[in-house]
Amino acid sequence: MKVAERWFEEYEIGESRTTVGRTITETDIVLHAGQTGDFFPHHLDAEWMATQPAGQRIAHGTLILSVAVGMTAGDINPRSMSYGYDKIRFIKPVFIGDTITVTAAITGKSDHKRTPQTHGYVHEQVSVTNQRAETVLVLTHLYLVDKRGPA
Repeated sequence: MKVAERWFEEYEIGESRTTVGRTITETDIVLHAGQTGDFFPHHLDAEWMATQPAGQRIAHGTLILSVAVGMTAGDINPRSMSYGYDKIRFIKPVFIGDTITVTAAITGKSDHKRTPQTHGYVHEQVSVTNQRAETVLVLTHLYLVDKRGPA
C-alpha cells in the first residue's frame, strides 16, 4: 500500500479494477458473529441448516460486505475519503469455502451540492462474485474527492 494522490478530474468513467480471490472460512463467520452479536442459526447451526433449502451455513451478508470493501482498499488517496455505500444488495448466499472476487468500476461523477468548486463525488459500482462467476453482492461506493480547482 502506498500514498497516491488523485484528484476528482483524474477519475475516468469506465475504469475498473479486480481483486484476487479470497476464500470465506468458518472462522470468518464465527468471528463476525462474535463481533456483531448476530448468532442467527443460518450462520452458525450446521445441523439445522442441513434441514433448510440452502442445505448449509450461510455467511453473514455484512461479513461479505466488509470483506469485499477491505479487498478493494488499496492505495491511500489523501484527496479522497469514503462517503458511504448505496444500493447494497445481497444477491446470492455465500457459503463456507466459497471464494469471492471483487470488481470495482467507476460509473459516474457528480459535483458536491454545497461546494461544487472544490469537491465532487466519484461513484464506484462494486460487484462481488463467487468462484462460479455468480454475482453475490452489489453496491455503489461513493467517494468524496477534492477538485484541483481553477489553475
